[in-house]
Amino acid sequence: MEEQRPNPQQLLKSIRVQEGQNGQGKLKIFFGYAAGVGKTYTMLEAAHRAKQNGIDVVVGYVERHIRPDTLALLDGLEQLPCKEVDYKGVTLKEFDLDAGLARKPELILVDELAHSNAAGCRHEKRYQDVEELLRAGINVYTTVNVQHLESLNNLVESITGIAVSERIPDRVFDSAGQVELVDIEPADLIARLQKGKVYRSGQAERALDNFFSLENLAALREIALRRTADRLNRSAQKLGNEAAARAGEHILICLSSSPSNAKVIRTAARMAEAFHSGFTALFVETPETKELKGENLKRLRDNLRLAEQMGAQIATVYGDDPAVQISEYAKVSGVTKIVMGRTNHRQNPLFKGKSLADKLTSLAGGIDIYIIPDTQPSYFKKKLFFSRRDEPWFSWKDLLKTLLVTALATLIGFGFFALGLRDANIIIIYILGVLVTAIWTRGHLYGAFASLLSVVAFNYFFTIPRFTLHATDPDYPVTFLIMLIASIMSSTLATRVKKQARQSAQKAYYTELLMTSSQKLQQGKDEQEIIKLAAQQLHLLLERPILYALAKPGSELQFQATPPEQGEALMASLNSEERGVADWVVKNNKRAGATTGTLSHAHNLYLAVRGLQGVMGIVGIPSQYYPELQVFEKNLMISILNECGLILERRRFREEKQAIEMETQQERLRSNLLRAISHDLRTPLTSISGNAGVLMEESIVLSEDKKQELYRSIYDDSMWLVNLTENLLSITRIENGTMRLQTNAELLDDVFREALSHLDRQAKEHSISVELPDDLLMAKMDVRLIIQVIINIVNNAIKYTPAGSHIVLRAEKQGSMAAISISDDGPGIPDDAKTHLFDMFYTASQGKSDNRRGLGLGLNLCRSIVTAHGGTISITDNVPHGSVFTFTLPLEEVDIDHV
Repeated sequence: MEEQRPNPQQLLKSIRVQEGQNGQGKLKIFFGYAAGVGKTYTMLEAAHRAKQNGIDVVVGYVERHIRPDTLALLDGLEQLPCKEVDYKGVTLKEFDLDAGLARKPELILVDELAHSNAAGCRHEKRYQDVEELLRAGINVYTTVNVQHLESLNNLVESITGIAVSERIPDRVFDSAGQVELVDIEPADLIARLQKGKVYRSGQAERALDNFFSLENLAALREIALRRTADRLNRSAQKLGNEAAARAGEHILICLSSSPSNAKVIRTAARMAEAFHSGFTALFVETPETKELKGENLKRLRDNLRLAEQMGAQIATVYGDDPAVQISEYAKVSGVTKIVMGRTNHRQNPLFKGKSLADKLTSLAGGIDIYIIPDTQPSYFKKKLFFSRRDEPWFSWKDLLKTLLVTALATLIGFGFFALGLRDANIIIIYILGVLVTAIWTRGHLYGAFASLLSVVAFNYFFTIPRFTLHATDPDYPVTFLIMLIASIMSSTLATRVKKQARQSAQKAYYTELLMTSSQKLQQGKDEQEIIKLAAQQLHLLLERPILYALAKPGSELQFQATPPEQGEALMASLNSEERGVADWVVKNNKRAGATTGTLSHAHNLYLAVRGLQGVMGIVGIPSQYYPELQVFEKNLMISILNECGLILERRRFREEKQAIEMETQQERLRSNLLRAISHDLRTPLTSISGNAGVLMEESIVLSEDKKQELYRSIYDDSMWLVNLTENLLSITRIENGTMRLQTNAELLDDVFREALSHLDRQAKEHSISVELPDDLLMAKMDVRLIIQVIINIVNNAIKYTPAGSHIVLRAEKQGSMAAISISDDGPGIPDDAKTHLFDMFYTASQGKSDNRRGLGLGLNLCRSIVTAHGGTISITDNVPHGSVFTFTLPLEEVDIDHV
């Protein structure tokens, strides 16, 4: 029998899933199809078993039922006190989230997952409390019924006739580590209800007459069983080729303010889960949608939030014709299925046209279109012609423009009439005036008024009898009608073109803003400048001041505002409560504050600037006294923040990489240093010990000259070791950053003489001289370190030049610096060696050598010391042969009269 080996890809996927859960608590849901099936009872039994296994268990909140069996199971379990919230004079008891986080048990029980918290709690919904517990690493047991799942809300309502207001997103249910179905027969549940084990007698009778019918319970039980099975399938697909499955299908729904749009969203979400496909919610922004207000605007925002909860990706397009925009987006985005609701508003029979579904059918090509019936009552769709949120429907200024243009057209008409031109030319002038009015004014009102006024003016001034509103020619009424229709059509077209131009300009501005944001963020010098640039771009987009701060582990948020002149009041409003909301956002990587379901009492909306591995920063957007953000503005804002987060993360990764590389380089340097020292110290130490041994054992038989030679050798080797030790100590101080310059004004003549007194013993074999044109030349230096630089350079010249060579020390002024040069007339240094001469561990091979090879530290140390003084060091060729080392130091001027 062949051994069945596990699939490596599935094993790797499983390991990644387990790694992703590290540090995150696990959620177990006790799932039922109705109240009374025993969810809370089963959860408490499981809690007792966990406690017997040594797990730290705490009851965070359990609904206080009248069921004695359930209440008895609370005995023996630690219970947290409820949080009391005063709501309209009534004291409500809620789960105390902060107490649960402070207690931090291994396992906490929180009943009724779909519960809506009272006003004053941190989150609007209890499932948000549970999510925060999970992020804190606490395991949670909870309960929920099938009718509380968002995607099944309409289906349950169609079966039971009851709309459930408390719902949870399907992602919460699907993300649970375990779901235990608590199931009993519907007949047994009804029997329990009749015995008063679920509700009190009066409440139980009402439940039996409405929700708890045998047919309803059987249908709900079937839905719960099917939903549990679907979840098991999804869990199995997480370890399979889910990406490939999602690549095949892409479902698109259209967001609107229609009452039935929520049903369309939920239906499309169930289809996306069934097909394992991508899911996009498209919002077509038209002039009409910008004018939405009241209940329509509220429904549109609720539908947008619902689509986000159901896992849809939100997209926004501009245009006047939704059908064209939807079909174009669907073709470009690879959409395979469009889900939409049937239009249910009553159209005007005089101007009845094709419905959106009919238009899409002809435009979408091979894309499947699913139409969801609208069961809402029919309603008239109101057309808004003269209202805009940012423009008044009437303006005296625009009315004056209309009258002025009509008067000007009439004057030109008088000129044409005097020249004997035909009436058609005068009519064209009036139509041209209507076009100018439509472009010059705002809205349809003035173009329509100009059309009517032009017909009246033409009739009054240019038809016979003139200067009356009578027309004797029977052709004139037809002329007036055609003129009026042409004028109105021209005005409408001009107004539409103007609106399209405004929309195109706005779209171009947003596109340019997004492109420039990416470019500017890429050019940021450091993290603070990057997040400041992102805040400035948000200010341009939203036209309001923006708060921003970097999030660094172990550091408080240091908020700043842009622009500063507008952000003073915003910074002043940052009290402890606002900062607490910001800290919560950084800790939980979730948005919070105004217009959200978490800590909504805050004045600002706080958004995390996310990287791939955590929060990189935070921005605060004021909401009080400012209009609510539009859909397209939100999308652009999220795009800018995501781009900022990725750039900040890349910058932080690069800095961490550089730090690691620096540490690695320092470690390599230490290894090379130790290896070089262990190798190169062996020769002088062996020489010292050998010579000392000879002197100890053979001193009687050795001649005086031989003894002096051995003494000199020991001295030379010892001095070499002393110089090496000084260089090593200086190198160590420079690497550790502990070298502190103690600069003073020093006479270069004194510095030269002090350095020459500490040269190698072989210096007497060379001619060393000092040339100072100005004996009082002074430079600012740490004299001890500069003496070491001079000793290293001169000793190198002594070592690598033949006996009798000349070494000259010079110093002169060069602007604000003192240039110090040390030249020799030795064999010189090859050009290829000059580029590496100041590198650490580099040693030249030319010239005289002895039994001690240098470590290549001296000149590297010289460069470090001179650079620390603000100077430079270089090497050039001497004429006719030899080398010249030159370094500069800041010049120090001294007034001789005050010395």
